[in-house]
Amino acid sequence: GFEPEGDKMQEGDGRTPEGNFSIKAMYPHKSWSYFIWFDYPNDISRQRFSKRKADGTIPKNARIGGDIGIHGVPEGRNDLIAKSVDWTLGCISLTTENITDLYHSIGAGTKIEILK
Repeated sequence: GFEPEGDKMQEGDGRTPEGNFSIKAMYPHKSWSYFIWFDYPNDISRQRFSKRKADGTIPKNARIGGDIGIHGVPEGRNDLIAKSVDWTLGCISLTTENITDLYHSIGAGTKIEILK
């Protein structure tokens, strides 16, 4: 995401959620080659989010967000990865070659861990 440091706090913050997740769906995508959708928000994400609202870290009207995954880059834009451009809204982006490789190596239910 465009705000790469720290765990996702709320919808629109540009951060990638950190923690343990499972792949819930995978499909070809017209803009990014493939999309690997993981189960954010999961129970732990919801607990963290509720705690942050309760302690005032985020606004009471904040939303948790969703539709986070791992995907490729727009056609011909592998340079975004080579130049370490933080261009997504919170997803993880890979080169076309790497997302293709990953897509064909895993399946729904695969466990993933996202760390700082």
